[in-house]
Amino acid sequence: MEGIRSQEEVASLYRRHVDMVYQLCLVLMKNVPDAEDAVQTVFRKVMEYPKPFRDHEHERAWLIVTARNECRNQLKHWWRTRRESEEVLNRLAWEQPEDGTLWETILRLPEKYRLVLYLHYYQGYTALETAEILGKNPSTVRGWLVQARWRLKELLEVEEYG
Repeated sequence: MEGIRSQEEVASLYRRHVDMVYQLCLVLMKNVPDAEDAVQTVFRKVMEYPKPFRDHEHERAWLIVTARNECRNQLKHWWRTRRESEEVLNRLAWEQPEDGTLWETILRLPEKYRLVLYLHYYQGYTALETAEILGKNPSTVRGWLVQARWRLKELLEVEEYG
C-alpha cells in the first residue's frame, strides 16, 4: 500500500527519535501518562504520513511540530477538565533529566518558554531553526529565549535565596 511506512522504517525512526519526542511531550504535558499518550499518537501519525521525509532534519522537524500539535490538542480536550488533578498525576513516578532541579523549574514556565528552551538547549537548535520549526519570526524566538532565561534565573534565585 503506497504511503504507508514499513514496520522496519517506523521502528528505525522510532529508535532514532523517541527520546526527543518523549522529552518534548513531557515538557508540554508536564506529566508522564499524558506525555506517553502523546508520543504514541505522534508515532501512529508517522505510520500514516503518506510522504517520504526529505532528510533527517525534515524528519526531526516534522516530529517536533507533530508532537507540539498533539500536546496542544490533548491540553484543549474536554476530558482534561474531568480527571484527576495535575498534582495527582505528577506524584506518579517519572524519569527526569539529570538536571532535576533545573528541569522542575523549567516545567513551571509558560509553554512558549519551555518549548524554546527545550529546543535550544536540549535539542541544540539555533533560534533561527527553532523559529522555522515553530513557524514564528526569528526575532520572536530570540525574544522568548531572552525572556525564558530571565524568568528561569528569577525562579532559580527565589528557590536559592527564598
